[in-house]
Amino acid sequence: MQTNSSEARRHSMVGILLMFAGVACLSVNDAFAKALTAQYSTLQVLFLRNVIALPFAFAVACWMGGTGALRTYRPAAHLLRGVLWICAAMLFFTSFRYLRLAEATALIFVAPMFITALSALMLREQVGWRRWVAVTTGFVGVLIVARPGGSSFQPASMLPVVTALLYAFLLISARWVDSRESVWTLLLYLTGAGALLSGLIVPFVWTAVRAEDVWLFVGIALFGTAGMTMMTQAFRLAPASVVAPIDYSALLWATGFGWLIWNEIPDVATYVGAVVIIASGIYIVLRERHVEDQGLDR
Repeated sequence: MQTNSSEARRHSMVGILLMFAGVACLSVNDAFAKALTAQYSTLQVLFLRNVIALPFAFAVACWMGGTGALRTYRPAAHLLRGVLWICAAMLFFTSFRYLRLAEATALIFVAPMFITALSALMLREQVGWRRWVAVTTGFVGVLIVARPGGSSFQPASMLPVVTALLYAFLLISARWVDSRESVWTLLLYLTGAGALLSGLIVPFVWTAVRAEDVWLFVGIALFGTAGMTMMTQAFRLAPASVVAPIDYSALLWATGFGWLIWNEIPDVATYVGAVVIIASGIYIVLRERHVEDQGLDR
């Protein structure tokens, strides 16, 4: 028992470190995307990101899952997930043109609320009144950040919110993938489907890539793939209730990058709304863990 407890603590610690590193990598990915979308179409950024990342995703899948990770039993499900991912990423990257990096990041944190709601509506999972209150509170946080009807309201504030909704659909759609397929297969085919789908349209919006921007495209592919890989592994090693709240550290990274690179300083409403959204998301994660452990009403 002592050995099992020590092993669990070690896995949790490694999971926490991987989650921190993964969030940092994805935050760099977002900063690079914001820089690139100022010069190139969002679709071109996504296409080059996926094409460059595909060999790395292939290597990670083979390394972590063996050659069996290359096989899929439901290619149509992966294609649908690719559509969801491309649409979500396009909306999120487009929001960088109009919103501060920290503001866009705070709004996308509403994803856990959408996941909870969709789990009840689509998967018929039992969601009790406590989690519904947390979902409602999270959306109040969105209103605080976006301030609809106010003089500072920007319609672009809805882009990260819709992104969060599509991201929730993307996570739930993993249920439609054959259970014999590993998370590494999902990562590989999501990248491949993204490259294929964006490649069909990118010729119509293509702009010649400047030599000084090549490193940004390589960086967004490497940091994005590394971030997704480390966060995936973190959830495999440690309980979701331990590592999921670390995802909110992205707001600190976004605030720092926004200030250092674009001299962006979020206003008080953004921070207040972010605190409400983050608190709601953390409660949902912890409540889910408590329900699973105790077998209580949700």
